[in-house]
Amino acid sequence: MKNLKLILLFLIAFQLNGNAQVNLDDFGRIILNTYLPENNSIPAEAKKSLETKLNQITTNNGMGGSMANPRFIITVVVNIGTKDIVAGPPQMIAQNMELTLFVGDAITNTIFSNTTISLKGVGTNENKALIEAFKTINPKNKEIIAFLEEGKNKIINYYSTQCDFIIKDAETLAKQEKYDEAIYKLALVPEVCKDCYFKCLDDLTKIYQQKIDADCKAKLSKAKMTWSSQKNKQGAELASNILTEINPKSSCYKEVEKFITQISTKLTADEKAKLDLELKKYNDRMALEKETIKASREIAVEYAKNQPKTITYNNLNWR
Repeated sequence: MKNLKLILLFLIAFQLNGNAQVNLDDFGRIILNTYLPENNSIPAEAKKSLETKLNQITTNNGMGGSMANPRFIITVVVNIGTKDIVAGPPQMIAQNMELTLFVGDAITNTIFSNTTISLKGVGTNENKALIEAFKTINPKNKEIIAFLEEGKNKIINYYSTQCDFIIKDAETLAKQEKYDEAIYKLALVPEVCKDCYFKCLDDLTKIYQQKIDADCKAKLSKAKMTWSSQKNKQGAELASNILTEINPKSSCYKEVEKFITQISTKLTADEKAKLDLELKKYNDRMALEKETIKASREIAVEYAKNQPKTITYNNLNWR
């Protein structure tokens, strides 16, 4: 059961915005999202270069990924220093600056760690000088690694101290029948937070079961209404299409099987054989694809489709 839960957590995937695909392995580990405010004074081309470098820093240190969880970020404040003109031809600009890197919780506006590095770039204009300066940032710099490690430890502490609240929140969502969101929240807890991680896996399995049980009742009721209004071959096909969407692991599946038998008595031998074949194909497919894993992935996908297309961090002004 524990291995199945581990697979379930790692295979949940969804798309949070139009440009960022969430990878399967983004769940179960700590991810830092690169964030650069829109209102900074860095030219667009140089900003893109800096964003790429921040992504390299997190990726090279095992904390890169898509925005599976937008809560924790890496960001930077650029303080432009002196600017020197280097005689040409061509005339060049030597730009000195300091970059202060931050890791923190963007939801609570809390800084977990920071470090400052000095840079210098030379180019034919200020934009190119900035780009050249950003290129010199070394993701394996000891100070940067220590800065990330401090931030990581603070994130682990967050999950350790907030675990009961995370589980309680998920259970509350489940009671409100917001099963997709509950599963998503539990799936975000990183594996390195072992106690909380496995507690959440236990809860995730229970909530998934609640979801498929509720889904079974709703679809069985719909299938019965469909059959009641049209007790013929067409009605049987419509009802069976609904029934084949019900998870065989749901608690009301025995009642589903009884209803299938009831429908079958009204069909010809050929029609009954076709219905039985369709149901068998469905059940075999569910078993082969480990339905819990596949269904949970689809839950997360559907949940994400209804999320905001962009993430906005309000009042984030780290200095």
